[in-house]
Amino acid sequence: MTKLLIVDDEPLVQIGIKSMLNWADYGIEICGTAVNGQNALDMIEEYSPELVITDIRMPIMNGLDLAKTCREKYGNIPLFIFLTSYEEFQLIKEAMSYEAVDYLIKLELNAETLLESVQKALSRLESLRVSIEYRQSGRPLLQSYYEKFFMRLLHNLFESEEQFELQSKDLNLSFTEQCYFAALCEIQENNHGDMEYSKLMNLYNSTLQMAREIITKHLPAYVVSLDMKHFAVVLHLNSMESYQKEEVKHAFLNTSEMVNNYFNVTLFTGVGSPVSHPLKISESYQEARQAFARMDRSLSIVFFNSSDTESIRNAFNISVFKGEITKAFNEFDTDVLSRTLTEIIELFEAHPLRFPQAADCACNILYLALSLLPDGETNMAEIFSSYSDGYRSIYRFTNVEQIVEWMAIFRDGLCETLKSKRKTYKAHVITNVQKYIQNHVTEKLSLNEVAGVFGLSPNYLSILFKKNCQLGFSEYIARAKIDKAKKLLLERDIKIYEVADHLGFESAFYFSKVFKKVTGYSPRDFIQQNTKDPEGK
Repeated sequence: MTKLLIVDDEPLVQIGIKSMLNWADYGIEICGTAVNGQNALDMIEEYSPELVITDIRMPIMNGLDLAKTCREKYGNIPLFIFLTSYEEFQLIKEAMSYEAVDYLIKLELNAETLLESVQKALSRLESLRVSIEYRQSGRPLLQSYYEKFFMRLLHNLFESEEQFELQSKDLNLSFTEQCYFAALCEIQENNHGDMEYSKLMNLYNSTLQMAREIITKHLPAYVVSLDMKHFAVVLHLNSMESYQKEEVKHAFLNTSEMVNNYFNVTLFTGVGSPVSHPLKISESYQEARQAFARMDRSLSIVFFNSSDTESIRNAFNISVFKGEITKAFNEFDTDVLSRTLTEIIELFEAHPLRFPQAADCACNILYLALSLLPDGETNMAEIFSSYSDGYRSIYRFTNVEQIVEWMAIFRDGLCETLKSKRKTYKAHVITNVQKYIQNHVTEKLSLNEVAGVFGLSPNYLSILFKKNCQLGFSEYIARAKIDKAKKLLLERDIKIYEVADHLGFESAFYFSKVFKKVTGYSPRDFIQQNTKDPEGK
């Protein structure tokens, strides 16, 4: 059961929330009630609730201070839903900076609005639980892995349809619809002056969180961060007939209005044309970029149209370099990275009048580095530490010469970073793969499949494994399965053929052959040596 704590200094509100829903129907148990933030902190320490519904204004410690303290002490859980007696933007804005799931106006509170917020919280809680599970198992963090998947999708960087299907399956993402299209969005802060970096990060994160929730309320969509200022949206509809341009426009205009009201930021959006297959989403994304490029700031949304056809033909398409870029980022290959980025810089220098294309290309390479490389944000901050606005300096440039200088710093700094951290990064990849194997040891695992899940080439993974583990990939899997088999065989109520089947072996005979090769014993001999009564096996 998911535990819920209710915090409010008004007893009638506590009673109302308790009785408004049949909480057990949603797998929720109310672990207690508190009358102020300090009282709530003690109960959170004792009961570890996953959800907290709290009033913002309370004596001793208010709801905002409670959330801030919990974030610092416990991290992302518990999740918070805030109650307020009136709509006060400044308080709500601060609440969102603590990654609140939602806020509810007390006078408008009813079972329907409460349930909607609770279901949103349960959905986010499930995502966080998966993320924590991945972190503990050594897999790439869910959000990081999710972003990498969509960056490959947006830039047509999948090596094959099989690799796309493997990774989407591993992320539990379904692409069974008949209509897809992409959008590129930019968050532009208004009158925030020289805001501290941490506060600016909170502003962007809160804006992205709200934008994601509003967009997905209107239309089914995946929303992925590109950098601190940009995000992409992949929308998926059941059919081409269900694509309604006005409905899409309304969704983004409503999102823009809401984030402007709450955070005083402006959202600009370019939207591409619908396509019928998920692997064509990159085409729609290219169109979204072109539509965005001709945005005049009097509009907040621009759709791709036929007049953009020539400009998209002249645009810099990063997928031309996809083989080299994928290899460089996935395999930390600084030689390939340096050579590829140098070729791109030389292209820029040869076309000094094509500033929009150069800026667009540089931004997309930046997005790839931020999402595909370990510690992307941290590394970019270090590389561009000499710039007052860090890597985001690229957004204020006005000519190709500035882009070329930025790209040269990017290339040299990134190559130096990868060289110094290559061993650590490679070890991290191996650890992730090993733990993935342990977590999927009962499945039939192949080199191609595991490499595909991690976006690596099978040949690279094979070489990396052999060099770092002193074992071949297949041999490592065999040992992992046999280690698991040993534990299973010592359970008295399981047969040898059942163990073989459970661990994905094609037959009990083949299982016995592998078992003996790894251990020197047959499964039956192993049982006899380790149990007093093996007859039931």
